Amino acid sequence: MTALLPEAAIESLKRALEASKRAVVFTGAGISTESGIPDFRSPGGLWSQYRPIEFGEFLASAEARAEYWRRKIETDKVLLKAEPNRGHRAIAKLVRTGKISSVITQNIDGLHQSSGIEAAKVIELHGNTTYATCLDCGERYELAPIKQAFQADGTLPECTDCLGIIKPATIAFGQAMPEAAMRQAEMETLAADLFIAAGSSLVVYPAAGFPVLAKRNGARLVILNREATPLDEFADLVLRGEIGPILGTAANVN
Repeated sequence: MTALLPEAAIESLKRALEASKRAVVFTGAGISTESGIPDFRSPGGLWSQYRPIEFGEFLASAEARAEYWRRKIETDKVLLKAEPNRGHRAIAKLVRTGKISSVITQNIDGLHQSSGIEAAKVIELHGNTTYATCLDCGERYELAPIKQAFQADGTLPECTDCLGIIKPATIAFGQAMPEAAMRQAEMETLAADLFIAAGSSLVVYPAAGFPVLAKRNGARLVILNREATPLDEFADLVLRGEIGPILGTAANVN
């Protein structure tokens, strides 16, 4: 589908939101880059500097776990300082007013929650980098004491309840997608009459399958991204540009 000129496209988005009874937003890295968080897949991103550590390596090797935590500490210097931008605030307003029922996100930064959206309405397909969990019992752990101990003497975190391995609550390469989040995302997608994909390249599956599912189920599909995506031709509306200004204008959020 041919992208409309900016003003006409934003007006079309406004009309789509007004007509919708139950909208879902699907967000990718593009919304968070506007908060200063680099896209790991882009040139110069983390994955162009380091070979990703596979989940199997993390489990099998203390050395791999130590490297994982070293990288975690470095990336957190950027990630944990980031704040929600205009795009996050616009989505939060639309959730607060009942126009958007839920946010499905590929992002791990927790910025949707920081923008004021209750955690129950944010479906995180790739986990969350702001805390850690035990891989055996699921106990949650805060990061500060873990990082402090690791930086002091290289201590790797171990669950105090079951002695299991503790890992940042993100999905690593080779790790299974979270079943509950995937089921919830599917249910929300099938219930939507409007599906807005914002800031996602729509090339990473299975997450990128949700816009396709929504469209096939009869929802209107809106794609907002700086670059073209493989699903643009299937969309009812395509907007090209910065997510924050476009969503902020559509939702009347500064």
